[in-house]
Amino acid sequence: MQRVLRAAAAGAGAARLAHAPGHRAPRWGPAAAAAAARWMSGGREAMSYDVVIVGAGPAGLAAAIRLKQLCRAADTDLSVCVLEKGSEVGAHVLSGNVFEPRALDELIPKWRQEDTPIRVPVSSDKFWLLTKNKAWTLPSPFDNKGNYVISLSQMVRWMASKAEELGVEVYPGFAASEILYDENQIVTGVATNDVGIAKDGSKRETFQPGVELRGDYLENAGRITLLAEGCRGSLSEKIIRNHKLRESGQGQHQTYALGIKEVWEIEEGKHKPGSVIHTVGWPLDSKTYGGSFMYHLDDRQLAIGLVVALNYRNPFMSPYDEFQKFKQHPAVRTILDGGTVLQYGARTLNEGGFQSIPNPVFPGGAIIGCSAGFLNVPKIKGTHTAMKSGMLAAEATFKTLVEGSSMELYWENLKKSWIWEELYRARNYRPAFEYGFIPGMALSALERYVFKGKSPFTLKHGRPDHEATDMASSHSPIQYPKPDGQISFDVPTSLYRSSTNHEHDQPPHLRLRDPTVPERVNLPLYAGPESRYCPARVYEYVSDEKGVQKLHINAQNCLHCKACDIKDPKQNIEWTVPEGGGGPGYTVM
Repeated sequence: MQRVLRAAAAGAGAARLAHAPGHRAPRWGPAAAAAAARWMSGGREAMSYDVVIVGAGPAGLAAAIRLKQLCRAADTDLSVCVLEKGSEVGAHVLSGNVFEPRALDELIPKWRQEDTPIRVPVSSDKFWLLTKNKAWTLPSPFDNKGNYVISLSQMVRWMASKAEELGVEVYPGFAASEILYDENQIVTGVATNDVGIAKDGSKRETFQPGVELRGDYLENAGRITLLAEGCRGSLSEKIIRNHKLRESGQGQHQTYALGIKEVWEIEEGKHKPGSVIHTVGWPLDSKTYGGSFMYHLDDRQLAIGLVVALNYRNPFMSPYDEFQKFKQHPAVRTILDGGTVLQYGARTLNEGGFQSIPNPVFPGGAIIGCSAGFLNVPKIKGTHTAMKSGMLAAEATFKTLVEGSSMELYWENLKKSWIWEELYRARNYRPAFEYGFIPGMALSALERYVFKGKSPFTLKHGRPDHEATDMASSHSPIQYPKPDGQISFDVPTSLYRSSTNHEHDQPPHLRLRDPTVPERVNLPLYAGPESRYCPARVYEYVSDEKGVQKLHINAQNCLHCKACDIKDPKQNIEWTVPEGGGGPGYTVM
């Protein structure tokens, strides 16, 4: 791909983006190649597209596919580029995932006739209440008939191939780090970060400036940028904050959870393809919202994970260790015994739902998918809504660029869509648990079986997640059992299974707004919670030569889960993108 980019962009600035592993040769249009060859801006090569999409997840790829479908139907063409910071498409994609195919049925109606990674229909659906040693079967609140157990990282690879067949240019290994504006403060595109910069800020021999992907210089000035970065996208959060999109949307802050997941290969006799199990209760305390899942895929594979709401109170809690503890439950260990872990990972997810939807439209573009937050909490599903949001944004984009409409059409159509109806009906489940586990279960049952999503009230979320953490003096330290190396594991072992890799000699992408806060506030008041909420042990307190504990950041361990950006008590940690291609390397998550 290096030669392709060099020929198309006629400059090393764009060509250097090919160095990240996993690249596939793009389908270059003549307009993009010509534009790339003649545009330079501030030492950075610039490449022109009608539509730039940041993120090759289900929302971004659904948007790209829908755009090209509309182009074919209208016998016109729009140049579409998808940037993905992972080393390859799917490398940073992690989800449960019981997949509801509603949006895919609309996007690619004949997908069942193709060779896809969506091939294991749900065969059974169980719901357990766990105590320390028992699993009590409850009536399942889920309706998974017609759904599929999938690997989302595999599904988006298939979607990327469908997008490329339509002429979309998909570029893995490109980390979009900057929003570009024109003189009227309209977004005109994005820029990738510079690479080859050492930790001390000096330029190494491999230095290459970033590349701008924009379209504002052409005669038709209406160019669109779609942000599909996933939960807590760094560019999306800046846009939401700077344009006050949450205030002009549903108005409430977003609330989050951290999902920790492993994929196992289990013994043949224990494997039940399509079996779905969800649990609540142990090991989480009664004030912490969360639960676990076990999904049987094909090839003897089992996806198992724990989801912990990040508004938990106890600063001594470690979601990673809670997950290791969960796997030791007798009903769970029975399934895992004799098996082997294939992969490990973690990712945050939006749980704010209807109350937290921002106005997704900004001057020059829109936010789609989990960057905006369309997860249906009681369903534990967000892929179908993310895809539908991308499709709606694509339709508004097409009408804006071809028919002279406005991107506000996306916001209008979103509120008329089944996304809006679905999330409205689900709006009270998550905030019900602000009152604790038992009241939350009771209110959820009332909402499901009595009001059926049509209750006359709308509950509000509690405090933002970072404000929910109590002082350490209010709790006692939690003594977690040591990992046994068979069912439970230490962090280095798990991290190895995530295939995480970063260039070590680069500026840290995890930045402290105030370097004194960890030792001045977090450690004395909260007992250093960042050393526990991070599922990759990126943050650790170590003693200096004087015996004083200082925060050390192991940025090379980062799973890109974004928990630190959300949970830090003083919002002192800013997550930014590292060099493109760095991070986890998921294949079956």
